[in-house]
Amino acid sequence: MALGLQRSAGQDIPFQTGFLKASQSELNHALKEIQEGDLLFYQDIPFYKPALSHYLKAHRINPDNSMLNFKIGVCYLNTSDKYKALAFLSKAFKLNYSADPDLVYELGMAFHIQAQWDSAVYYYRLWLDRQAVDEKRKQALKRIAECESGKYLESTPVNVRIENADQAINSSYPDYSPLITADESKLFFTSRRPETTGGERDQKDDEYYEDIFQSIKVNNVWQKAVNIGPPINTKFHDAAAAISPDGLTIVVFKGDRNNGDLLISYFVNGNWTKLEDPGKSINTKYHESGACLSPDGKNLFFVSDKPGGRGGRDIYISRWDDSTQAWLPAVNAGNQINTEYDEEAPFLHPDGKTLYFSSKGFNSMGGYDVFYSVFEKGEWKKAVNMGWPINSPDDDVFFVINAAGTKGYYSSFKKDGFGEKDIYIIQFPESGIPSSEMVLLKGIVRNAITLEPMEVKIELLNLETSEHVATFNSEKGTGKYLISLPAASTYAIVATGKGFSFESEKITVPANNYKEKNSDILLKPVNAGYNLILTTIQFERNSVILNPEAGQTLERLVSLLKDYPLMRIEISGYTDDSGSALENLDISQRRAKAVAGFLFDQGIDKSRVSYTGYGSQKPVADNSTPEGRKKNRRIEFIILSK
Repeated sequence: MALGLQRSAGQDIPFQTGFLKASQSELNHALKEIQEGDLLFYQDIPFYKPALSHYLKAHRINPDNSMLNFKIGVCYLNTSDKYKALAFLSKAFKLNYSADPDLVYELGMAFHIQAQWDSAVYYYRLWLDRQAVDEKRKQALKRIAECESGKYLESTPVNVRIENADQAINSSYPDYSPLITADESKLFFTSRRPETTGGERDQKDDEYYEDIFQSIKVNNVWQKAVNIGPPINTKFHDAAAAISPDGLTIVVFKGDRNNGDLLISYFVNGNWTKLEDPGKSINTKYHESGACLSPDGKNLFFVSDKPGGRGGRDIYISRWDDSTQAWLPAVNAGNQINTEYDEEAPFLHPDGKTLYFSSKGFNSMGGYDVFYSVFEKGEWKKAVNMGWPINSPDDDVFFVINAAGTKGYYSSFKKDGFGEKDIYIIQFPESGIPSSEMVLLKGIVRNAITLEPMEVKIELLNLETSEHVATFNSEKGTGKYLISLPAASTYAIVATGKGFSFESEKITVPANNYKEKNSDILLKPVNAGYNLILTTIQFERNSVILNPEAGQTLERLVSLLKDYPLMRIEISGYTDDSGSALENLDISQRRAKAVAGFLFDQGIDKSRVSYTGYGSQKPVADNSTPEGRKKNRRIEFIILSK
């Protein structure tokens, strides 16, 4: 016997004279509405929402027709009001369980979407008993597996709190595809509300065209979202696909271009640039969507249904080539990420190794579920379902998470939503997700004299591998910068601005740890008398040997001297106070000489560089601690003339 429903001999009333109390004109009106609805319902690509409005008008005249109840239920299953489908499909089943060959299957779907796992399985199996087509049987068997997965995952829920992002973000219209900066200070998302550019509706679904909106966080509260405007938003579809961790690069999905393409814009001089095509390595004649950028901006993850994948829509990865200034041919992310079913919405955590994405495969409980995979020892590990209640029987997609790993955002259909899709915030306990292993470095770059914010170039260097990792810019107007530093390495950031000297900082990121570090940068104009501590150049006690990472910083000093061919500088060497005054003077002199020698080897004329040692004079840190003594064993340079 079925769980939740029983067959009954209810009277199935046709739309015919003599069966209804309605007048002839009412009957004619109902038949016309059904005819209009059928024209939309039975298209190759059905238009369920507009068809539903016609069917509901006919339903008011005759609520006891099995086929009409079936079609209304199917329409509801394919709109945001999925939960309403069960009442209509169950009534159709009671009136005439054979009204349509797919009625029993759709009834299983209606129970499935309500997480009534056992009832859903019952009707799926009942449908299988009558179904001989292998492909349809495969689909039903997958649904049964999803129910079994959902039943297990619901019995072992994850410890999270999920709440609506509220009306500062969500509207009574579809709001989805949230994107956040790594520090969670900016939120971008896609909306189909009336305030979109042009304010027009897409005739295909009678919804407003998509536009990208932005909210900023002030005192830990999201402010009312605003349209980011042109050149990104147009009067057609413009959807948010990816944002860089610092919020200065955006990837936009254009569904009306070449069957679906991804375009890129940069926030320069306070405005978004004209959208650029990343090239044929990304965009093809097939459908490309759903993207994310790696923290260094050199890897672009995206979704495509082009041939050659594992099936459906797959996630691909393209690498930026500095030498050709182009994206290299994309490679499939592999079978730990992609399945024979669809994948969507990749998001690479700022740690650079944890990929979140949505999939209809693996152990999904229905529709898209959110999964994550960790890149270790050169490969992606098996994808892990994020669990109940993050995932549900419906589509759960567009998941992103802050750098700390404490708060996630995604779009979902839920009964408490303000509109169709809404954006929800997921609060995680510390043990709820893979631990973040990184430093989120942020601050403001200012003119050291006027303290005005500056837009400058910031280079990220890996001091252990001597690799130039990435180049970023601070934001015009605010001077803000934000950089994600993956774990277990030592880095230098070097800020340079035209007409200014450079500033560098050395940062070590330990493993198994997350930390936010604020570091404001003061850049000094290139004027005589200004001095700069080369913080990445440090010496072991009693040593005059340059540390391995010194070369990368000194190359910036070489570039500065070449930019100002008349500049003369003094290299100043210092020690801590652990030796005698005479010993310290000698060591500091030899340290300064070693640095000057590097400059000479790079072609800098010896007449432009003097060097001297100052021993333990002018300490910049407390000599009573090992860390303080280390900082005092330093090199400075002073601009003598320019």
